[in-house]
Amino acid sequence: MSASIVLKDVSKSFRKKEVLHHVNLSVEPGQIYGLIGPSGSGKTTMVKIIVGMDRPTKGDVQVLDTKVPNLNLLQKIGYMAQADALYTDLTGEENLAFFASLFKLKKNVQKERIAYAANLVNLTSDLKKKVQDYSGGMKRRLSLAVALIQDPQVLVLDEPTVGIDPELRLSIWAEIQRLKLTGKTILITTHVMDEAEKCDYLAMVRDGEIITSGSPQELKKQYGIATLEEVFLKAGGGKK
Repeated sequence: MSASIVLKDVSKSFRKKEVLHHVNLSVEPGQIYGLIGPSGSGKTTMVKIIVGMDRPTKGDVQVLDTKVPNLNLLQKIGYMAQADALYTDLTGEENLAFFASLFKLKKNVQKERIAYAANLVNLTSDLKKKVQDYSGGMKRRLSLAVALIQDPQVLVLDEPTVGIDPELRLSIWAEIQRLKLTGKTILITTHVMDEAEKCDYLAMVRDGEIITSGSPQELKKQYGIATLEEVFLKAGGGKK
């Protein structure tokens, strides 16, 4: 079975500044793949290229054996951005219904998916409220529900648990693990090392490059240290 996400020698420059430098990665079906690194390391740029929101300056990107960008591919990708892209003058339910309509879901399927997604992120009782009255954490939760609305094959989550309380974080990770078991491919960015431990495979990113990669266990064994934070520093993540 071919990889769900493949980046080959991808570089990206904005004017004269190179923000990604010869990045290669491969994400297998049914894998939770973590991109780990500090703010400004290039994680979000990589994610935007994968979902087709941006184009690489050099290199090749494929998702589900299809060259990116591709409009039809968007039906199969669920994307949660770092910044919430919601309609604040609509209710939570209206937001979910709107995004569901973009994927041409039938009314009965749309209703089921809205109920599922809202329940997952613990927003069922708040669906009738306008999003402008949501807290920051509630908006993050709604953004995750939007990413799941069309039951995508590939889920791309950029810092999905920022601003979410610990109990809900645990339930979201439990659902991510369940989605993995159904064969979905999940790419997640984070700078939280205990979340990195939950990933099957990690790529540690610094200054637009992958400085090391492997499973959490492999990386700790390779560098002979007990924590992923120490791995990141030893691999060069702490360089100024």
